[in-house]
Amino acid sequence: MYGLLLIHSSYVSKPTRRQDMEKSVEDEKVDSDYNSKDSREILNYDINTSSGELTVKVICLGDTSVGKSKLLERFLINSFKPQQVSTYALTLYRYTTEIDNESVVVDFWDTAGQERFHSLHPSYYHQAHACIMVFDATRKVTYKNLTRWHDELRSYRPSIPVVCAANKIDANSEITTRAFAFTEKNNIPLYYVSASDGTNVVKLFRDAITAAVNYKKNPTDWTDQLLAELEDTDCTSTPSLSSSQKGEILTQ
Repeated sequence: MYGLLLIHSSYVSKPTRRQDMEKSVEDEKVDSDYNSKDSREILNYDINTSSGELTVKVICLGDTSVGKSKLLERFLINSFKPQQVSTYALTLYRYTTEIDNESVVVDFWDTAGQERFHSLHPSYYHQAHACIMVFDATRKVTYKNLTRWHDELRSYRPSIPVVCAANKIDANSEITTRAFAFTEKNNIPLYYVSASDGTNVVKLFRDAITAAVNYKKNPTDWTDQLLAELEDTDCTSTPSLSSSQKGEILTQ
């Protein structure tokens, strides 16, 4: 089940069925879930979740028009619209799944056109638990720019896990035989994917979600460790700290 919020966008597109493509076993599972009686419902985006529910934030990074939004569409609603222009406002997708038999709420954040200004607002990175970096296999410059995006990410979130997607391999299959210095140097898992035909899209997002969950449960950054302790205190102690009190602690 998923929900989405488009800020300053003109419409919310309805999900459509994928057509005329070979599906992996994992993609068949996604189709089955997608056709359940309530999974077509568009949910109201609500930043709050039920008490005790694990919530993670996964952000997408990369140059404009590399296919970040298309990959999200393929994973969440099994659709692909090749003629759609680049998104131009912040897009949030809320997705519910299970990881190791535990219910997990995933908030996917899409840059939505802001990347054309070569920098993103700090709030985009705030409290992210994992990052999916994307480049276009048909445009070398988008690969070269990964270093700049990675540097900006690490200035705000130095420790969160990152995965990288080489998108549009349907248009350049030779890319799958190449090694990439950027991912090897930074020890980042690389996935050869296609938003157009669905290749490896499910695996990319499932692995990113799992990495986000593992990081939230075992953060390596001290600020994330502090926030985790505060969340535990909220769940187990009375009275709990207010949002303003948490902010005061973090600024001390």
